[in-house]
Amino acid sequence: MKENEKQTTEIVSEENEKSEKKKIVRQPWWPDWFTGRTINEPIFCREFLKKYRLAYTENSFFSVEGKVTDENALRAVIYKMVERFVVTGVSKKVDDIVKALRITAQVKELLPQTDRIHVRNGTLFLNGTFTQEKNEIIRYRLPISFNPNAKPPERWLRFISDLLRPEDIPTLQEFIGYCLIPSNAGQKMLVIKGSGGEGKSQIGNVLSKLFGAYAKDGSVGKISENRFARADLEHVLLMIDDDMRLEALRQTNYVKSIVTAKSKMDLERKGKQSYQGWMTARIMAFSNGDLMSLFDRSDGFFRRQLILTTKRKPSDRADDPELADKLCEELEGIFLWAFEGLQRLVKNSFRFTESDQARVNREAVKKDANNVELFLESKGYITRGPECSVSSKELGDVYHTWCEENAYPALKSKTLIEQLVANQEKYGIQYTTHLINSAGRQVRGFKGIGSLITTSGYSSGGWQQVDPDDNPFKT
Repeated sequence: MKENEKQTTEIVSEENEKSEKKKIVRQPWWPDWFTGRTINEPIFCREFLKKYRLAYTENSFFSVEGKVTDENALRAVIYKMVERFVVTGVSKKVDDIVKALRITAQVKELLPQTDRIHVRNGTLFLNGTFTQEKNEIIRYRLPISFNPNAKPPERWLRFISDLLRPEDIPTLQEFIGYCLIPSNAGQKMLVIKGSGGEGKSQIGNVLSKLFGAYAKDGSVGKISENRFARADLEHVLLMIDDDMRLEALRQTNYVKSIVTAKSKMDLERKGKQSYQGWMTARIMAFSNGDLMSLFDRSDGFFRRQLILTTKRKPSDRADDPELADKLCEELEGIFLWAFEGLQRLVKNSFRFTESDQARVNREAVKKDANNVELFLESKGYITRGPECSVSSKELGDVYHTWCEENAYPALKSKTLIEQLVANQEKYGIQYTTHLINSAGRQVRGFKGIGSLITTSGYSSGGWQQVDPDDNPFKT
């Protein structure tokens, strides 16, 4: 073959090959969303949502099983469907399809349903009726089955009876039931406090199992300090603080907003635009002390707390390291017990059963939280007047002496000073950084108040250093 004929043949062959590529013969086994070359994303999304019912709102997918907590599982399903039809860039294509699904499945809102509890095997209504149907897209579905014939949770009831006073058990029962539905109508958080070692944190272990992905470990202190922490509680029914920090909260607005939320609220995530989202998380905290506020002295903060105190741990009690696992064996019975508490709470218009002791606990916390005012009103420790002055350190020492001698829980010195500074006009004192002590050093302190007792080497006059040679106890 001549060279020019060979070139012509090659050109014709190449053109024929290109022509063949252009002619795509649709195969009967191809899905409607595959064109032969690419995936038609709108058609794919419509077909996908027919098979897998999803809704997208508030930055999350929801299904008949509740919130899609693992979007990677969704990606895995999509990957399996498209891998035969994409030669390269499969993961990017999956990402593109997920983005398209968010648009296709977008709904304006998905309201929390407060008259029913979605469980593993169906839906339990507050009136006691039950259906096994799962035909609606929902926000929450608990990983527990409704079993009306479940045995009473005897081990759980015995554990609770050993932990709490009999009159406080209905409060706990109602609060756990309260957490089963996405409602803040009760406008309360629960604090269970003791001296340590009673086993109260076992309650949190059991509830984490009962609520599954809808329970989350958290910190009341973190919520109060970080405006982004609220968003971490989105789509959560229960936040458990199993070791509540005893430092006084600098501000309580974020905590109160969660406890009392009745509608959507502004949620913020770092580096992202704020948005409106439902907040249905209830707060349960375990502590060896009280939740206090540094600056908020309103009754509203304390009214939001149900405070239960535990019994003392018997000295001869042997702890069971497998107790939590044994209690979780009774989850179906515990669920029925909690549901009974919820029904009672609803019947009582979301007013919790509260024992006399629980009320005393709350009043005691209010009193302790205001012990700074009691200290300022005390006799024999401080003096007041425009000519008086005292250093921050000395005042802190006097305050801690007063707390020790009068059996009050003491704030940290830094917290005390911050509270005094924040309320100096109220207390009739003036904070200054320009007090001069007897050594000529400039120190921080207050005008309008002075010390009547000797602490840390200073006399009641405030600024004369005590001569060690004058110490009658010197040897």
